[in-house]
Amino acid sequence: MAPMPDKKRVLVPLAEGFEEIEAVAIVDVLRRAGVEVVVASLKSLAVSGAHAIELRADVEFGKVDLATIDMLVLPGGMPGTTNLMEDERVIAAVKSLNSKKRALAAICAAPMVLARAGVISKVAVTSFPGVRSKLGDADVRDAPRVIKSGTITTSQGAGTAIEFALELVSQLCGAPKAEELRVALIAR
Repeated sequence: MAPMPDKKRVLVPLAEGFEEIEAVAIVDVLRRAGVEVVVASLKSLAVSGAHAIELRADVEFGKVDLATIDMLVLPGGMPGTTNLMEDERVIAAVKSLNSKKRALAAICAAPMVLARAGVISKVAVTSFPGVRSKLGDADVRDAPRVIKSGTITTSQGAGTAIEFALELVSQLCGAPKAEELRVALIAR
């Protein structure tokens, strides 16, 4: 997929066992904001979520030119997060984008991917409560539900997915666009 001129470009990798609510909320809200979202699969373009809902990716992960990516967003879910963590291409992408000061975002269990990549040491983050002990030496917090720390944004789970996606819209498109979508979606 060739990048669209003058549009922010976000990469959302999907691994088998991803959390469907998180992935769909992120992609949908960002696309409503006019962001170009590239959904990339780790293996085949058809990817099955944690609750047996299948989504079709736009492209295979290895075919994405990271130089064109403004933000990488990791949905959680199990075993999706484990599959992301075990894919060296994903870890290398997280490290590369972080070194270039590009935005990284992760929800639910997916901050574990950021921890594995070594990019959240001493960084304020949040996550699904059950994985907070697996985030290394990150500054793990119970609140708020979405935390932005420099170029890294994290959130807690499926119930925070819209709030998380709206924060990403705010970062990419500005607070007025995020507020416009919040009202249109009847989100809090």
